[in-house]
Amino acid sequence: MPTYRVGYFVGSLSSTSINRVLSKALIRVAPSDLEFTEIPIGRLPLYSQDYDDDYPPEAMDLKAAIGRSDAVLFVTPEYNRSIPGALKNAIDWASRPWGQNSFDHIPAAVIGASVGSIGTAVAQQSLRAVLSFCNARQMTAPEAYIQFSPEVFTDDGGIAKESTEAFLTEFMREFRVHIERVLTVLPRQ
Repeated sequence: MPTYRVGYFVGSLSSTSINRVLSKALIRVAPSDLEFTEIPIGRLPLYSQDYDDDYPPEAMDLKAAIGRSDAVLFVTPEYNRSIPGALKNAIDWASRPWGQNSFDHIPAAVIGASVGSIGTAVAQQSLRAVLSFCNARQMTAPEAYIQFSPEVFTDDGGIAKESTEAFLTEFMREFRVHIERVLTVLPRQ
């Protein structure tokens, strides 16, 4: 059985991000043949087409990290009913310059947590639209809108509620199946 390398993005730059906690929980319950590496986005300058002929090192590192990944996982909060600016900025860098889109045909999944009951549903729809334009091969089900509670999630990624752990385990199992299916048809170079 192959090991798949998953690059994951945490959409929040906050040191106390609940989505970072969620990412730890997802890694904890993921199938053992998935290997995770966070793709950092906090040091990227704001994207401008002026850089297309001379990418800065931070953007080159971003594109290289995606290139080393077999799939990507987006774990994101919702800011003002959309995705955080830092995450959109990273996607803009990775998808440019024209003809060098790092997300083309890559297997991708989207999940997020918020303290509110809609659990990032609107942000995920916004992100899915952007990823569709970038030609990422998105896992469409199960959808996962997580309402975060410190009684359920520990800072190190532990999950205290059995039904939440079972749901996240199934989400990651489905993601693993999705990765294999996409890569069988569209192998990464």
